[in-house]
Amino acid sequence: MPRRLFKRYMPSPERIKDTKSLRFLGALIHDPNLWHLNRHSVSRAMAIGLFWAMIPMPMQMLAAALIAVPARANLPISIGLVWLTNPITMPPVFYCSYTFGAWMIGTPPLQMPDHMSLAWVGQILQTHWQPLYLGSFVLGVMFAAIGYFGTNAYWHWWVRRSWRRRREKRLEREKQA
Repeated sequence: MPRRLFKRYMPSPERIKDTKSLRFLGALIHDPNLWHLNRHSVSRAMAIGLFWAMIPMPMQMLAAALIAVPARANLPISIGLVWLTNPITMPPVFYCSYTFGAWMIGTPPLQMPDHMSLAWVGQILQTHWQPLYLGSFVLGVMFAAIGYFGTNAYWHWWVRRSWRRRREKRLEREKQA
């Protein structure tokens, strides 16, 4: 079942409950529904995590946790997916978001410099933040929808396949008996 796949890569609830940055959630973080692996909680977590991974802001994990708790999404998956945009993947992902946003607004995107510096990034964020955030928001919504419906469809497919295999095995045993 897909549950085994997710359990293999998930950190333990105790490890996440002991995270200092999430302690402000208090008793809410101890709700067992935030740790269950079922189709609904995992699909919601995929949507939340993928959306916040695309938004260029500090403390994306906190934002994902704040949305996952009331949405009753799986908390570790919501938080873990935010790390799709880590320090290594962040520049190309956000540059693609920026160019997509610039295309949506109808402005020509800036070209990447030969030597990227923190000063250049600061200047770009001050002057060209609209295409970046528009592209990030739209791509975040698109990836969230793909993640939600894709996970839901995968879960349905997996369960149907498992039931079909069980039925085939049972019919085989009945024929042999």
